[in-house]
Amino acid sequence: MYESEYRSKLSTAAQAVELIPSRGTLSMGMAVSEPPALLKALEERVKRRTIEELRVYYSHSVTAAASTILKYEYMDVIKPHPFFPTVVERMLFERGQHDHRRVVFYMPGNFSAMPRTLAAIGLDAFIVTVAPMDKGGFFSCGTNGDYTIPAARSARNLIVEVNPRMPRAFGDSCLHISQVAAIVENECPLFAVPRRPSTELDRAISRLIVEMVPDRATLQIGIGGVPNAVCDALSHHKDLGIHTELMMPSLVALIRSGAVTNRFKTLNRHKNVYTLAAGDEAFYEFLNDNSSMEAHPVDYVNDPYVIGRNDNVISISAFLEVGLDGEVNSEAIAGRQYSAPGGQLDFVRGAQLSRGGKSILTAYSTAAKGTISRIVPKIEGPTTDPRADIQYIVTEYGVADMTGKSTGERAAALIAIAHPKFQDDLRRGAQQLGYL
Repeated sequence: MYESEYRSKLSTAAQAVELIPSRGTLSMGMAVSEPPALLKALEERVKRRTIEELRVYYSHSVTAAASTILKYEYMDVIKPHPFFPTVVERMLFERGQHDHRRVVFYMPGNFSAMPRTLAAIGLDAFIVTVAPMDKGGFFSCGTNGDYTIPAARSARNLIVEVNPRMPRAFGDSCLHISQVAAIVENECPLFAVPRRPSTELDRAISRLIVEMVPDRATLQIGIGGVPNAVCDALSHHKDLGIHTELMMPSLVALIRSGAVTNRFKTLNRHKNVYTLAAGDEAFYEFLNDNSSMEAHPVDYVNDPYVIGRNDNVISISAFLEVGLDGEVNSEAIAGRQYSAPGGQLDFVRGAQLSRGGKSILTAYSTAAKGTISRIVPKIEGPTTDPRADIQYIVTEYGVADMTGKSTGERAAALIAIAHPKFQDDLRRGAQQLGYL
């Protein structure tokens, strides 16, 4: 019944991007849901100088945006406002600094608040990759609920790029044709994320973490070597559940092992819940038309009070540095914005609202090939996670529990899991700060 409406809204990418104002606000789907054909057509408008000033609000750019509108030569008219910068924005920032220009406008904030922030800003247009329309007139954005779905629904003009390779997911991850202003068809490979192999150090840390995970736990696991090793090591657990920000191949492998049933979740029982997903072609095929996989907006998945409604939530995320009082920086290196808070604090708090829940932050004890300690007297970067919210810190040297500890006791616990060659300096730092 929606075929005639579909045909009436079908257009070329060049025609569709004319709905984007020459001066205004634009947002786009995150990561896998970036629409390459629409972005290429928008770049052509930039080249023709029909874009005057476009403020672009988004998170986690990948190749499609990097190879089109996020080029340094377009920064006079394209104004990137990333909520989660990547290497793309870091390179733009460095070139801008060299030329004494401000070309990247970082937007700090927790991931769960991003839909609310974009609604307050007001979006003139939203562009996104979606799966083909179903019989009910819905387009699924199977890899992305996050801010993508709420922002697409609230934007003045919604333009979708239909790619049959985009998986169709269940949950709250669909846009109806009645909300769509223009449709573009473009089949192409989806952005793929290579899996990082786990090292022996990753496996050593994972063994400490796995001991803290009971059967029937509900998991949130981040990305990287340690999370991959944790997923591998959990395959013999029973009746695990998934309520996670990121769905990735190592979690799918855990689901396929039989360790995950979601039977004992109190919320979204029997469902693997996520807000964004990234992997390879086989991973996207697993997501497609799989009723156990549910994508939901980030203001639901990452809401600490939603997270806390499941019992035994175990949240496992990475940090960059931790101070001896427990304060954590997970987003800046040497004072420069490297990534963003993302949903880390959302899950740090949500896990501790869960009955039996645990918030675990983990990293190698050192960085820069062992020359820098990740445990420091005071953090240099911004505070991603306040010291009042921290529970467990894990390195390859052990587990430090911050619960119920004074600053002195915290310092002693963290020094004990620091690399031995930095422990004397850390004790001196603790004494200077009055902790010891």
